[in-house]
Amino acid sequence: MKILLTLGGASGCIYGIRLLDELIKSDVEVHLVVSKNAQKILEHETDYTYDDLKKKTPFWYDNADLFSPPASGTFQIDGMIAAPCSMKTLSAIANGYGDTLTTRAASCCLKEGRKLVLVIRETPLDLPGIKNMLSARESGAIVLPAMPGFYHKPSTLEELVDFIVGKVLDQFDIRHSLFKRWK
Repeated sequence: MKILLTLGGASGCIYGIRLLDELIKSDVEVHLVVSKNAQKILEHETDYTYDDLKKKTPFWYDNADLFSPPASGTFQIDGMIAAPCSMKTLSAIANGYGDTLTTRAASCCLKEGRKLVLVIRETPLDLPGIKNMLSARESGAIVLPAMPGFYHKPSTLEELVDFIVGKVLDQFDIRHSLFKRWK
């Protein structure tokens, strides 16, 4: 399996980091894009740097490079995950505005009928954001807000993060044991 993972300029880079680790652990070929704002947020919210993430996969691209392989629908991937997905990126995807590699690759996934998972990280939601989520969903994207469940009785921040990461992995039928399932 081959997945494009993008980290956008919203709080919650830990979701992208955990996804990167879990995808690699599951033998997924991960292609990585980290926006400039995400690089700053990454260093503010975590102990990781962009260089740390680039060391985890040989496939990484500059978000401004619209000539890189993921900018084309002919680039064969099984799907794409934007985690976190900023409201700006959501808006661009929902409205077909492919001005970055992330938004262009998302457009390619939608037009080619490939899975696109958007891990929205914003609260509270304004009406334009809600409309953009609806538009993205109507276009074929899976809108998966970072809203952890509590039925598995999490006791750490990591368990809350793992719940969302597990829900994303479920979208690609990737087996995991990141949270206890409802019985």
